[in-house]
Amino acid sequence: MVNGRTVLERFPAGGPRGSWPAEEFAYARRLEGLPAEVVMDLATDTFLVIVRGGDGAE
Repeated sequence: MVNGRTVLERFPAGGPRGSWPAEEFAYARRLEGLPAEVVMDLATDTFLVIVRGGDGAE
């Protein structure tokens, strides 16, 4: 958990599809009832799928 957020998955920003894999993963989690969202971690150049407030895995 980082800053009250749980990271569900990480996706490289340099991939050929950009943020789409992260957005698709977050959408699937929202269909399951998790309030997942995608944020960019500039320090590691990755897209993170997170849940605020620590309601998730990891």
